[in-house]
Amino acid sequence: MRKIHFAAALAVGLLFAGASAFAYDGTKCKAPGNCWEPKPGFPDKVEGSKYDPKHDPKELAKQQASIQGMEERNKKRVENFKKTGKWEYDVSKIAQ
Repeated sequence: MRKIHFAAALAVGLLFAGASAFAYDGTKCKAPGNCWEPKPGFPDKVEGSKYDPKHDPKELAKQQASIQGMEERNKKRVENFKKTGKWEYDVSKIAQ
């Protein structure tokens, strides 16, 4: 029984050792640590290609509005905490 476990562990170890031989060796780096390369068939620059996500300004504005709302709620929570000494997460429970 122990021989089977040892053999399985040895096989898994050899598998991982072999896989590391195919790891990226960093021979095509533009600068130290800058070794990014596009996959074959992809353009060097995404901007203007068919892979460009073309972000909608309306969608980006929604995120900004969401962040502003979060900051306003957090401001109310902090002001309430300074007044009462108790943290209230639910903004609707904070007296105006």
